[in-house]
Amino acid sequence: MEKALTRKIIPSFKVWLEVDGKPVVGRGGVKILQAIEKEGSIGKAAKSLGMSYRYVWAYLRRINKVLGVSVVESRVGGLGGGETRLTETGLWLVKEYLRVEKILENALKKLR
Repeated sequence: MEKALTRKIIPSFKVWLEVDGKPVVGRGGVKILQAIEKEGSIGKAAKSLGMSYRYVWAYLRRINKVLGVSVVESRVGGLGGGETRLTETGLWLVKEYLRVEKILENALKKLR
């Protein structure tokens, strides 16, 4: 006889944004973009996330390639050093991802 399940099973989901069927950004990518905006630097963002600079840079290049536009912009040097910030597209990606994720989270709460 089959034993009854004693743990609660709940629905879950993963979200990513696509362009022409190609993935652009998911939860990890959004965390990278948020860290870049917060830290003002790809290197500092990578370090804060426990990722290599090379991995983060390659991730950004892939996003840029799929979209055909850059999601970050850098300003070189000066006394305070350079700075990297999200472009309007990068900011929109973060906002849109979080919007969609919130809608899905709210829908799933109704099922629980």
